[in-house]
Amino acid sequence: MAYAIVKTGGKQYRVEPGQSLLVEKLDGEEGSTVTLEPILFRSEDAVFGADALKKVSVKAKIVGHERGPKLRVFKFKPKRGYKKLNGHRQELTRLEITEIKA
Repeated sequence: MAYAIVKTGGKQYRVEPGQSLLVEKLDGEEGSTVTLEPILFRSEDAVFGADALKKVSVKAKIVGHERGPKLRVFKFKPKRGYKKLNGHRQELTRLEITEIKA
């Protein structure tokens, strides 16, 4: 089975065709296609290196935009009476890998 390792949003993901993936928010409408940057491609043998990876394309369809779970950020300094509570929800994009070809 062919797979690729792609980089998006400062993170790396191992992807295969048909796989669903949650990544940091990407610009684009639902249903549009985006091209991801491959770092490694593997079918029968591994392909890596800038020259060989220029021939590899990884395309994904934007399924939707979501928000991640709420995270509580609590800051506390003892003996000073300092407490601060903050919440954070990350903006995410759900992708479906449509094709990986060399």
